[in-house]
Amino acid sequence: MYNEAAVIPALIARLRPVLDALDVDYEVVAVDDGSRDDTVAVLLTHARSWPQLRLVQLRRNSGHQAALTAGLYRARGQWVVSLDADLQDPPETVAEMLRVARAQGVDVVYGVRADRSSDTVFKRRTAQLYYRLMRRLVGAEVPAQAGDFRLVSREVIETLRQLPERTPVYRLLVPALGFASAEVRYVRETRAAGETKYPLPRMIALAWDSVANFSAAPLRLATWLGAISFLACLGLIGFGIVAYLRGLTIPGWTSTFVAVLLLGGVQLVCLGLLGEYVGRIYATVQGRPTYHVGADSAETELASPIAVTPVGSVRG
Repeated sequence: MYNEAAVIPALIARLRPVLDALDVDYEVVAVDDGSRDDTVAVLLTHARSWPQLRLVQLRRNSGHQAALTAGLYRARGQWVVSLDADLQDPPETVAEMLRVARAQGVDVVYGVRADRSSDTVFKRRTAQLYYRLMRRLVGAEVPAQAGDFRLVSREVIETLRQLPERTPVYRLLVPALGFASAEVRYVRETRAAGETKYPLPRMIALAWDSVANFSAAPLRLATWLGAISFLACLGLIGFGIVAYLRGLTIPGWTSTFVAVLLLGGVQLVCLGLLGEYVGRIYATVQGRPTYHVGADSAETELASPIAVTPVGSVRG
């Protein structure tokens, strides 16, 4: 969670009764992604009266998927549910997820949004486009309208640990593992408090990470652009030769200018796409962690929030 102090009381008020009613041992791992507000202080206050609430505080804002990774890897239960703090995904669905997992003997239960009327028209349309594209690139096993609200088994967590993914997109990575799965449908609610942490730039970044992590289609697109440009140049050469043989005057400035711009633009696009993939390989080879845990209440007693490094370009 990132700057979610306003919604935490409502989250705990709905989540705790659900978990207590399960009549099983549980823990709640709240990952603070370098918040700049009172998120950590509010969590520490509630943790005094809720022993199962565990706080993992990252040293800097590392992004939503990195914070999700920290929570999944730090969780100790046999079943792990990932849930955003904004209450758009209802905590009451957790009990149904656990029931379905046990009854059907599956390792993954996806929370699928049956109704997204609470979202804007733009958000609904872009989400439909995103899932349609991802199902074509990754495969039909990617459930439509399923975000990061899911239940996974300990076996899934241990398998994820073994993967070399540096920037995982779990809504695609988990289905790609091929574990037996089921779905639980629910109505997506409006954000309980605070502001969205997924504005348009973050949505575009997620879409690009999804494509680049699971497909070489952009590189193939660069190849096709190069081939089309080459054929276009051959056509222009042929046109120029025919015009010259027929004694026609060829206006030079416009055709030359357009051809240079076309070829230059295609080359820059291809180099940019290639550079993006090379950059990802370089980052993976470096092996630097995408997040740093500053404190974990399960290991050390936290009396006050630790200092975090301000980073303005990443949001969790």
